[in-house]
Amino acid sequence: MVMLANTQGIADTHPQTDDGAGPVLTLSGISKSFPGVKALSEVSLELFPGEVTALVGENGAGKSTIVKILTGIYQPDEGAIAINGTPVSFPTAQDAGRAGVTAIHQETVLFDDLSVAENIFIGHAPKTRFGLIDRKEMLRKAQALLDRIGARIDPNVTLKDLGIANKHLVAIARALSIDAKIVIMDEPTASLSHKEIEETYELVERLKAEGKAILFISHKFDEIFRIADRYTVFRDGQMVGKGKIEAVSEQELVKLMVGRSVDQVFPKRAPQLGEEVLKVVGYCHPTEFEDIGFTLRAGEILGFYGLVGAGRSEFMQALFGVTRPSKGAIRIDDRIAVIRDPNEAIRQGIVYVPEDRGKQGAIKGLPIFQNVSLPSLKETSRKGFLRLAEEFKLARDYTRRLDLRAAALDQDIGELSGGNQQKVVIAKWLATKPRVIILDEPTKGIDIGSKAAVHEFMAELAAEGLAVIMVSSEIPEILGMSDRVIVMREGRIAAEYEGADLSPEHLVRAAAGITEVRT
Repeated sequence: MVMLANTQGIADTHPQTDDGAGPVLTLSGISKSFPGVKALSEVSLELFPGEVTALVGENGAGKSTIVKILTGIYQPDEGAIAINGTPVSFPTAQDAGRAGVTAIHQETVLFDDLSVAENIFIGHAPKTRFGLIDRKEMLRKAQALLDRIGARIDPNVTLKDLGIANKHLVAIARALSIDAKIVIMDEPTASLSHKEIEETYELVERLKAEGKAILFISHKFDEIFRIADRYTVFRDGQMVGKGKIEAVSEQELVKLMVGRSVDQVFPKRAPQLGEEVLKVVGYCHPTEFEDIGFTLRAGEILGFYGLVGAGRSEFMQALFGVTRPSKGAIRIDDRIAVIRDPNEAIRQGIVYVPEDRGKQGAIKGLPIFQNVSLPSLKETSRKGFLRLAEEFKLARDYTRRLDLRAAALDQDIGELSGGNQQKVVIAKWLATKPRVIILDEPTKGIDIGSKAAVHEFMAELAAEGLAVIMVSSEIPEILGMSDRVIVMREGRIAAEYEGADLSPEHLVRAAAGITEVRT
């Protein structure tokens, strides 16, 4: 177990805030096991009023499990929970809410056919003296909550009429609709634009000013060091470090997370480009993109960069046959290909790992091995009958290459961490032996250790002659992995860079449409 000499708080038996306040929430000796795996082993955690504590760790470290224990979804096998020194337990989610614990999740769970106000107060709406829902009071309170977080949303509007960003704000308002002492924010910025991320930071500051104790879970080190006051590190279900954020460096935090030094985030590679594999000419869509054209060679990693709404994912989905272009043509190797649906794309050797792995990539409820074998059933069956041994062999071969962390291959994929789900989705498509693999935000929402594994594997795929398209909004990832980068803006190709021209400034200027330097 790695411990840092300058890590404040580990040796401090009674840590306090600068104004002398003790922790609002204390977890001690918390353990939780599931069949085949121990998710948490005697972990501790402290949250302080008016402070942000960042909970960091690799996927599978136990962060999600601790959140579910704090919100009453799971109950610990061992250990104690105390609020302001008083022992408490959360047999249900309602009990956690009544105790003042609320959570803002990465993936919002809301109801499209209900109004904004109804979504905010579902399960705890204000009542009249006759026991009926007081709709006037509910609308008033909903409006007050929306104003509090700076959301310009009509509480009467049906949720399905809102965009993704506003739905996220409704989820935040819902979380704050109870009188919470403790606010858990689980990857709250993962799907937001830069503007929305800044607004989330402002919200965090307002909550701190109100004296809320905030548990902030994120894989983005820049935001951890920007907004956190303290940190706690989980690794393999154990708490391995904690302290003031000002007393730890990024490299030290990484070392605590992964148990090793991660000096080289991106693998060193000398690309050996082969023949042209893919050529796209004049791809258009009535609303999403226009006149997209490029070439892609074997062994090449082609990056696509752009701001939110630039049309990158929409184009990739058209290339995979999810949507149909209005015009355009593609050539794979030396033949013209017409792709009308994903099945045709797979037959032509193009596969797509989507950004939203939870809804579009993985099939929750099915075991890992069936997720992997699903597109390759012809190879794992004989005379119309599936051969279980062949399915397991296929899944084992490809998940082993990606260092999948799972109790067994027959485990439900929904029980895996986000990073491990991503590995299964990648394995699924690699099993089809494609010519071109499209990776849409391949490391979104996964930890730094898993990111390094995905990057290393991408480099291996390219070295084996696979043509790789990578869509990413992270400039370090684009620069560190791409041989060439296409920048999209407002559905069009704005620029293309490689070699010495591939710089953060060029990418940002092209994505934002900045044509000259203003002095």
